[in-house]
Parts: sequence; C-alpha cells; structure tokens
Amino acid sequence: MDFLPTDIENYAVAHSTAESELLLRLNRATHQKILKPRMLSGHLQGRFLSMISNMIQANNILEIGTYTGYSALCLAEGLQTNGKLTTIDNNEELQDFTQSFFDQSTHKNKINYLIGDAQQIIPNLQGPFDIVFIDADKENYGTYFNLVFDKVRQGGYIIADNVLWSGKVVQEVKSNDNDTKQIMAFNDFVHNNPLVENVLLPLRDGLMVCRKK
Repeated sequence: MDFLPTDIENYAVAHSTAESELLLRLNRATHQKILKPRMLSGHLQGRFLSMISNMIQANNILEIGTYTGYSALCLAEGLQTNGKLTTIDNNEELQDFTQSFFDQSTHKNKINYLIGDAQQIIPNLQGPFDIVFIDADKENYGTYFNLVFDKVRQGGYIIADNVLWSGKVVQEVKSNDNDTKQIMAFNDFVHNNPLVENVLLPLRDGLMVCRKK
C-alpha cells in the first residue's frame, strides 16, 4: 500500500533517478511470474535504499528477507569496492529466479545469497554491519532487531519495512490480527529504545529507519 496520492507518487517517481535496465526487468518479471508482487520494494523505495547505501559508503550490509532480490540489488549499488551484502530468505522456490538476476548484476560477486532460517544463520555472521534491512516475517521483527543489534557498528543503520502495515497500525486492531499487533509492538519498542535515533517514513508501506548511537 502506498500512502501518497497516486498523482503525487507518480510525480515523485518521475523526478527520481530511473531504475536500471536490470531492475526494470526484475520488476516486470516479478509482477508477471511471482505471487504477491507487491512485496517487491519497487522504484521509489529502491532508490531510497540505494541512496542510503551510497551516502554512508557501506562496506557490509545484511538483508533479512530477499524475496526476488530487488532491494538487495539496490542496496548493493552503494557497496564499496571490497564490500559485501548478505541476504537471507527461507523460500527455496524463489532461489533460481532470484539468483538469475543476481548473476546478471555487476555486483554479483559482492552478494552472498543464503537460503535458510535467519534466526539460525544470523548468529554465525560476521559483523560489523553498516546497514541491516529487515523485510521478513513480521512477527519476528523484534527478534531480528535484537539478533543483529550488537553486530551493527556505532552509527550504522537498521531499516525495517512494512511498519505501517497497510495503515492497520492506526485502525482498530482485530483480536486475531497478530501481525498488526507485532508491527505496532515493534514500532513502540524502537521508538522507546534509548540506544537508537529513529524516524518512521511514510514511504510505500512505511520504513522505520534507526541509527545506532
């Protein structure tokens, strides 16, 4: 869900750097062939992620939740010459599709694509990370935040996607809507965490951007 009026969003996209040809093809292929294509970060959010990666000159990035690889490719654009991006997903069915696009990227040798349970993989990863992007199962956002926090360098960033959850965070929550409850609890936890500075951006479905003090 996008929270800007469509004409404003279109204007913003039209006045943002264009997607690369590879990202454009990945965007189209995801919408044509893959279930739930709205999970893809898309043009405007992708340019934001690329901008952040470039701004801080990232050397080590972790992504939790790969989907078809759009956000990983955007984040990889800011990696330094010897930089590395590790991206984790538990969906084996998307592996060949996603890897095929990674293989076409000029950043392919910087991307470490792992299939498995992020909660099991993260403790064995080497930090420090400049950026951690969380875009996986919503009920475990708090768990992922705690798992990665000590691995993020001082001044590094943790960014969580979908924190507005289609606007449900400001609506009456149904008793059985655990995902919305977990997202709201995560937002409150981050906002009240004295170890980070944070801003919640109403970009696409909401991005919580945290800087580790």
